[in-house]
Amino acid sequence: MIRKNVSEKDRLLITKFLKSVPVFRTFSSAHLDSVMDGFQIISVRKGEDIVFQAEEGTDLYIVLKGIVRVSLSGKDGNELVLAALKAGNFFGEMSLIDGKSRSANVVAMEETVLGSLKRDRFVKKMEEEPAIALDLLTALVNRLRKADDMIETLAFLDVHERLTKFLLDNSEESVDVGNKNYFKTKKRTHMELAAHIGSSRESISKALKVMAHTELVIERDGFFLVAPGNELRQ
Repeated sequence: MIRKNVSEKDRLLITKFLKSVPVFRTFSSAHLDSVMDGFQIISVRKGEDIVFQAEEGTDLYIVLKGIVRVSLSGKDGNELVLAALKAGNFFGEMSLIDGKSRSANVVAMEETVLGSLKRDRFVKKMEEEPAIALDLLTALVNRLRKADDMIETLAFLDVHERLTKFLLDNSEESVDVGNKNYFKTKKRTHMELAAHIGSSRESISKALKVMAHTELVIERDGFFLVAPGNELRQ
């Protein structure tokens, strides 16, 4: 990772960007200007680790460009993907609040640019402008709801149902195949799918074979085409 201080050239652009990030939307111009003094820009290569689960660190990170993957690692080496965060999202807020070690791993999925803010500076601004805490709490509640949904999925749905739900929830558009309408989603490796739904590569392979045989899923041109009419779609 390459770190640098914010240049005057970048300052206005980043300040404008921060105003679109929920946790900073209540900042006055003076407070944003003050925060920018302690801001650092971090350039991260694709595949590079940003933070590790259980490591020390209390900085807040904001995704300015690119995508990062947030995941948990089990003792057996398996990975469970919690989220993919794009520009405008932030992470590290739990350690920012309680000062404890990181709760998850974060890795860059593509060339990524992050903004980094030290805990003491952010806490100081939160004390000066309490509305910031409400924005942060709202973001935390949204993530808690997503975590509850993931727990429910892992507890009550089998591999086939979890896989179908993931593919449909991440579909981009609908396409016609013959006389049928399918939902189009990015094709992922069996290992990636296993990490996203908390399963094994072998189970994913078996489920996809069954789904392909019944034409519930069609692989075409780097995409999965998923049959519609599934009650698991949200």
